[in-house]
Amino acid sequence: MASSRAQAVAEVLWELKQANKLGTLSRVARRAGFSPGSNGKTIANVLDGVRREWPHLQWWRVVRDDGLLIDSAQVRYLTGIGVNVEVDGAGKGSVLVDETLIMIWTDEGDPAPARAAVGE
Repeated sequence: MASSRAQAVAEVLWELKQANKLGTLSRVARRAGFSPGSNGKTIANVLDGVRREWPHLQWWRVVRDDGLLIDSAQVRYLTGIGVNVEVDGAGKGSVLVDETLIMIWTDEGDPAPARAAVGE
């Protein structure tokens, strides 16, 4: 069973998909109603759980605050929707995101509204 944090993050992922936007780890955590943790570790762990629990959700829409990407799958998904990704010599990717692609909530910090079914 998914944690309440994972469910809240799943709701935020749904919002990002609906808006066709990306989110940063910190903003997604705050939108889901919790602190991102030291160096974003809390939200990164929750996002890993979401990936396992609901693999169909577009987890790849969440990028690290520093622009580094999580893995090569994220690179493929982002380039698939037209996001510019730069890969360094070590194979690590970073995203060059047009700021208009990053979701900014007018009520940042408020939890995402509940939905009847996660991952529709």
